Amino acid sequence: MLIPKHYSKTQQFPVNIAYVGIWESKLNTKGIDILRKDIREIFDCGVLAVDPGEGIKRYVRLNDNILSVGEKSYDLREVKDIYVVGAGKGAASMGKALEDILGDRIKNGVINVKYGYTADLKRIRLNEAGHPIPDDKGMKGAREIIDLLKKTGEDDIVICLITGGASALLPLPVDGISLKDKQSITDLLLRCGASIREINSIRKHISGIKGGNMARAAYPSRLITLILSDVIGDIIDIIGSGPTVHDNSTYSDCMEIFKNYDLTEDIPASIIRQMERGINREIEETPSADDPIFSRCQNIIIGGNILALNASLEKANSLGYNTLILSSFIEGETVDVAKVHAAIAKEIISSGNPLSPPACVISGGETTVTIHGEGKGGRNQEFVLAAAIEIDGLNNVVILSGGTDGTDGPTDAAGAIADGSTVGKAKKMGLDPYNYLRNNDSYHFFKKMKDLLITGPTNTNVMDLRVVLVD
Repeated sequence: MLIPKHYSKTQQFPVNIAYVGIWESKLNTKGIDILRKDIREIFDCGVLAVDPGEGIKRYVRLNDNILSVGEKSYDLREVKDIYVVGAGKGAASMGKALEDILGDRIKNGVINVKYGYTADLKRIRLNEAGHPIPDDKGMKGAREIIDLLKKTGEDDIVICLITGGASALLPLPVDGISLKDKQSITDLLLRCGASIREINSIRKHISGIKGGNMARAAYPSRLITLILSDVIGDIIDIIGSGPTVHDNSTYSDCMEIFKNYDLTEDIPASIIRQMERGINREIEETPSADDPIFSRCQNIIIGGNILALNASLEKANSLGYNTLILSSFIEGETVDVAKVHAAIAKEIISSGNPLSPPACVISGGETTVTIHGEGKGGRNQEFVLAAAIEIDGLNNVVILSGGTDGTDGPTDAAGAIADGSTVGKAKKMGLDPYNYLRNNDSYHFFKKMKDLLITGPTNTNVMDLRVVLVD
């Protein structure tokens, strides 16, 4: 057993089994280079596990003329045509898997995807568009989807593919609200730190396609929606702003969100008018659960954040780590969440709780950043920068946080990696980590440190994946 330096050799020292395990483990450490290699493998394994195409193949099967989707079956001899629509960062991969299964049984289809998130499709047309700020291409594709759905009939099946990013990729503002107004409110909500639930509640009430309105356009066709969740708790009316499910939020809820974030004076007048008209019952609410348009709908979640976390856990186990999934429900202010993760690393070093080294703590969910500076970054890069400050000087601690979609904020990075020497190295380079954090400029900090997590488009999206390794 190794004795801490502040104890003399003659001093009575209480034996603690947890401490013994830690100190003995230090005799055979992995080293920082191995930890950095391992943490990237653990992250990559989690991302691969939520490939949306594989998710489709797990839930959709075709045997002769019987199409099985989850626990339901459809006799295609009774179906006239099959159409495919949808949106999201992983929708192209889902569409490719459907084409592999259904082939020329698919008559037509339109899917909106983020620029660069594509696949080789034959029967379904891809429309690349802007994310997270919607653009004209997204609006054009959304109109094409609604126009296509209005041509379908009772004997048709519509398969809708929804993944993370669908909200921004399906902009179809109601009459009286311009795309510029929608872009403005999206930017305001992202910058103020509003949650995805709050953002999507507002999106539903200014859209002609979200909040159940896609289901309205498709009715009376059979509508099957296959969903890759990027929402905490896999709540389907929030994912993609729920285009094919009923909505529980109201116009009054939207006005409360504006007030809570002190945005009322900054919101475009057309959107305020829309909410006031809804509150005064001059226009309809979004469709409720008892609306008959949902009587012919089937919604299935084919994957989510916990699937990625479990795959990362299995990988970490295979690499010899004691592992723990902290939670897939983590949300809140990014810097605060980073401090908690750093505190767990310190506790592992100090007492061997909740795991003894070599330890791997994994978490998921989606945090928010309240922007005060003028820098560039995203919630994952900001998380790692805040955590790096907290773990400064700790040996053999590495932290990674990345978006499973391969994009963190308006950057080309998925996230970042840091260890206990990051802050010290930065200061030697003349960089002040505190100033970068205050200015929300984590991207440029990690670019200079050469510690950005670059994956390129992953064609999936199940929120974020964070990994803490302690040896």
